[in-house]
Formats: sequence, structure tokens, C-alpha cells
Amino acid sequence: MLLLGVLGPLTGCGGAARGGPDSLRAGTTTVHLTSGGHDRTAHVHLPRSAGRDAPLVLVLHGGYGAGAQAERSYGWDALADEQGFVVAYPDGLDRAWNSGGGCCGPSARDDVDDVTFLTSLVADLQRRTSLDPRRVFVAGMSNGAMMAYRLACQSDVVAAVGAVAGTISPQTDCPDPAPVSVLAVHGTADTRVLYDGGSSTVGSARVDARAAPEVSAFWRGVDGCAAPVVSTAPPLTTATATCPQGRSVELVSVARYGHEWPSPAGSQTPHGEPVYTGWDATAALWDFFAAHPRP
Repeated sequence: MLLLGVLGPLTGCGGAARGGPDSLRAGTTTVHLTSGGHDRTAHVHLPRSAGRDAPLVLVLHGGYGAGAQAERSYGWDALADEQGFVVAYPDGLDRAWNSGGGCCGPSARDDVDDVTFLTSLVADLQRRTSLDPRRVFVAGMSNGAMMAYRLACQSDVVAAVGAVAGTISPQTDCPDPAPVSVLAVHGTADTRVLYDGGSSTVGSARVDARAAPEVSAFWRGVDGCAAPVVSTAPPLTTATATCPQGRSVELVSVARYGHEWPSPAGSQTPHGEPVYTGWDATAALWDFFAAHPRP
């Protein structure tokens, strides 16, 4: 059973409603959704600049994070105001997503159906804000990036995926995914989600990772892409593959950097690792999304 309620704007106010009495207004609003017997929440930023049939970007926080933390950390609201797209920051149960392969935390242990939650959230936001179904995208960090991949594996709701410091677990069920464009960003010195694949432990969570190049090759196979073209601007190495119907699969490897979201505003991660400040992952992800709607 699926129920939805809306609380008033948290930041910003006013602005015309988009449709019926339950439409969202300009600003940031918290929505409540009952999915799988759980009360689920998401923070939704609706810019005044977003017209009808606006794009939607889901931003999925990392493990032990939250939607509000992702909103503060990655700079999506300012970009949405500038470019006129809607951003939703869902909250994982117990600060984690059931991204597959046993990761992460109680969400994985209890087999929480986060795919149904996210697809239901997208459907409701499309109704409330008149979104363009061809321009629904998902970006995630770490466990959120893993969840973004799982959403693409097990639904056809998104046109493109942006995965930062994420992976697909070898145990994740991804037998017949729909073609999607994919931009992955991964530090080669990541000790939490290993760039070269293998197992790591983060708090109480075990992360079994397929190597970042292997994950990229997997999506190239799904999309029927050409061989990637590699370019280097140290510390970034970008492997870009063009695919039928205008899709693309890209892997940006950040040499010597770790488990981070590259950002000009970054200084270090909560774990004390340096953040690469010479490149803006948020801006790069949006440029990639804007160029890759569903055909």
C-alpha cells in the first residue's frame, strides 16, 4: 500500500502550485511516503525556474548519511535553481540503502524494497510537478551510488545514472537491465569501495565490489557501445564510450584520491582523506544528464 503526505516548505515559500491541491510549491519540501510498511521521507527542491516538464534528479546519500546531508554537501540546489530542474533527496532507512549483495546495514538485513520506494517516489513527483519522464536521472554517493545502479538494474525509471565512489556487488541481481547512460566517478585509492574490486569493511557493513572498470564494461555491454576512448588530464583519466541511440558510458578515474565526491568546495572527507578540488562532480553529472535524456 502506498500513501503520501506533504509537509509545508522548509526553505523558500510562495510560488504557484503546479496542478491540484497536493502539488508542490517552489522551495524545499519534505514529503512522506509509506512504502513496504515503512514511513519514508524525501526532501524535494522545486526551483522557481523549473517550468512544466522539468527534469528530475534523484540524489542518493551514502551509507550513514541522509537526504538533508546530501543536499548540504554536493551543491545540487544552486545548480537546479540555475538550470531549472527538480532535485529529490530521499532518505534511506536507518541511514542506508539496500543496494544488493548484503550492503548495507539494517536495510540490507531486513531486505527493504528501496527499488519500489524510489520508483513510487518518482511516479508521485511526476504527478505533482508535471515532470518530463524522459529526463529522470539518479546520482548517488557510495552506498547511494550502489543503490543508483540497483535502481537501473531492476527498473526502467531513469534515463541515466551518475555513480560516485560506487559499485555493483557481484551478488546483486542485474540479469536484464534496460539500456541507460552511465557516468561513474571513482578514486583509484578508495579504501571503502575498492576501485580494483574485492571486499572491504566500513563500520559494520561489508562491501563486496566489482572493479570500477568492470562495472563500466558491464554497462557498455548492456548498451551495445563502441570501445571507449581514453583521455587524461591528471589526476583525471576519462574513458568514454559512445552507444546507440545517443547513450554514453563514461568512467572518470581520479588517481591517488579516495572515497570522495570531487568538489571545488571540498577540503577533506569525514575520514580525513583529501578531496580533489580541481573538478566539480556535480556540474559534470548534470552536464552528462542534460545531454542524455531517454531516446
